[in-house]
Amino acid sequence: MATQKKNTATHPLTPPFTGKDYSIFFLAGAICATATHGAATPIDVVKTRIQIDPTLARHSLLQAGTKIVAAEGPKGLLTGFGPTAVGYFVQGGAKFAGYEFWKKQFVEYAGSQDVAVKYRLPIYLGAAAVGEFFADILLTPLEATRIRLVSDRKYATGLLTGFSRLAREGGLKDMYAGFLPILCKQIPYALGQFTVHEYCHELVYRNISEERKKALTQPEKTAISLGSGIVAGFAAAILSQPADTLLSQINKGHGPSGSMASRLVALAKELGFRGLFSGLGPRMYMTAFLVAGQFGIYGEIKHALHAPPGIEIHKED
Repeated sequence: MATQKKNTATHPLTPPFTGKDYSIFFLAGAICATATHGAATPIDVVKTRIQIDPTLARHSLLQAGTKIVAAEGPKGLLTGFGPTAVGYFVQGGAKFAGYEFWKKQFVEYAGSQDVAVKYRLPIYLGAAAVGEFFADILLTPLEATRIRLVSDRKYATGLLTGFSRLAREGGLKDMYAGFLPILCKQIPYALGQFTVHEYCHELVYRNISEERKKALTQPEKTAISLGSGIVAGFAAAILSQPADTLLSQINKGHGPSGSMASRLVALAKELGFRGLFSGLGPRMYMTAFLVAGQFGIYGEIKHALHAPPGIEIHKED
């Protein structure tokens, strides 16, 4: 027992991440989320309108986008850019830094590398879920503002006026009315994003030698992250699509009165399976771009700022 404690003290199970390390994780996550979600604003606008506008419900992404531009001009595709950028800056930073933090905690709780590897799936899922939960507390009011701006061009002129109107007219109740559906959307999204990405990385690394792994250049590591991110993005889109549709409906004011849970159930029954997955095709493309881009940018920023690599608990064979 004394020898085991001595070895644990000499060779810690996880790296000793510092406050500076976590600040880099936060900054990298914030930048990658803001950059990708900001760039995807036109796609997200069209996707949201397909979900909430009956006249666009059966249109393709291109057809719906063309109609929006014809009716509102090109600026219509950038509606909600402000809350998107700010919301995903704080949410992305909290999510990525939170994942690194909780993954470290759960690995340490496992007590050994072998146990952590054995239970890596619940570790990935737990770290992603807890990190996303706290990130969504920051995101929810800004996402509610964004959806109102996208669904009603006359609601406000931008982020500040829209957020102020929402806070003034609805208070915390309306600002966090979408918190439960956001959790239902974002937590499955994060589970698919991080867990599938981890397993794709594991699959690649298990098929190359240790020498080749050590010799990987930064561009090669980025390429692996991008490829893994595309697969993870498809998984994240499918897992979170029903709640994403419900979130748009809730923030638009649709559904019966009552508790949030009862409203979600009623809306789900009303929309049916097909309605819940309305807009999935465009969203899969968008999410693959988002997730792949986020992991690629996240890795590059961490490398540029000399941050330590994330904790690996991949199965070797």
